[in-house]
Amino acid sequence: MNDPMIEVELESMAYGGSSLGHLEDGQVVLVPYTIPGERVQARVTGQKGRSLFAEGVTLINSSVDRVFPRCPHFGPSKCGRCQWQHIDYPAQLLLKQDVLADQLERIGGFADADIRPTIPSPDVWGYNHHMTLYATGEGQLGFAMAGQPNTLYPIDECHILHPDLLALKDSLSLETMTGLQIITLQLDSANDRMALLRMANDEAPELHSDMAMSMNLLNENDEPINLMGDLYASVTLGGRAFRVTAGSFFRPNLSQLDNLTAEVLQGLALTGQQAVLDLYAGVGFFSAFIAGQARLVTLVDADPYAVNDAEINLPEEHIDIIEGLVEEVLEDLDEHYDAAVVDPGEDGLSAATVDGLAARRIPRIVYISGNPSTLARDGKRLAGKGYRLLYAQPIDLAPQTFAVDTVAVFVL
Repeated sequence: MNDPMIEVELESMAYGGSSLGHLEDGQVVLVPYTIPGERVQARVTGQKGRSLFAEGVTLINSSVDRVFPRCPHFGPSKCGRCQWQHIDYPAQLLLKQDVLADQLERIGGFADADIRPTIPSPDVWGYNHHMTLYATGEGQLGFAMAGQPNTLYPIDECHILHPDLLALKDSLSLETMTGLQIITLQLDSANDRMALLRMANDEAPELHSDMAMSMNLLNENDEPINLMGDLYASVTLGGRAFRVTAGSFFRPNLSQLDNLTAEVLQGLALTGQQAVLDLYAGVGFFSAFIAGQARLVTLVDADPYAVNDAEINLPEEHIDIIEGLVEEVLEDLDEHYDAAVVDPGEDGLSAATVDGLAARRIPRIVYISGNPSTLARDGKRLAGKGYRLLYAQPIDLAPQTFAVDTVAVFVL
């Protein structure tokens, strides 16, 4: 039996990249590769609860914000790495602001939140200085297929990957890397190229590349093993260079890091006398600049390699560096802190972390979020502890995708 056909007008953008509309009976329909305001004929492909999932068949009314995608791999049943190449970039910024506002209201209960305009990325193409690709087993690399996350789609070009890394990918003799599972291609601020490999059985591959580069193996315990070149990258932020061990986290859109740091500092509103917690702090990007405006900074991260980097990157005497789980460290700290920066990644904060922050009655929390849903959930938990959302500042770290990054400020 054929999947049923429907006609629907798209009303808003849902988090996840699909536009949302309603049928006459009120049933929700989600259609990828569309834009709010468009009317489409679509084929229903699935259902979850009262929500239908559909694929567009005919574009009846097109949005003025629709543009021709740059990448031939973009679209249904192709590469799933990008979702919004069909949307003009200024419209993407507005949609990210709308999605953030929707998530904060529906999940967090912040109906009248101050949601500021999205800060655009200086680079909207070729901005990713590192990206993880998956080996297809046929000497090719690819990403998960759109709509089929367990299927790989091989790519030979990528327009959000820095061009130098695309050239690096093409220079590798993947056929000789028997057992290759995952490869992360990386370019640092010094334009040094690096590949980080994950192999079956942790066996080092034969190495062939006609480009100058470093190569490291990440074993099953997430320990980096140097195979050739350097074990470290150098990332420059605010004119200051930071050492980053292979496998340690840094945000791939280097063009946006100065803006992100400026928003964190603005959210903290420091005067030079405060003590500040920097949680999930990595190699110390934020701590380095907080230190110039605070009397004490305490950095906490559970990654031993990132902590080792932080000790190199942060020689200032009034920066304390602690390796450990945030939930556990919060219980043992004796200092009274005036503010905290939390940068937990897409999964957000654990309930124990929210409880630990609230128990210390830290007056101001600057939350750096990569997922508006978990931000809204955690914001609701913080509100239940007496905090209020002062404002939320979306910042675009991933153009051409639905990803919404935010700097949110909570105060007691």
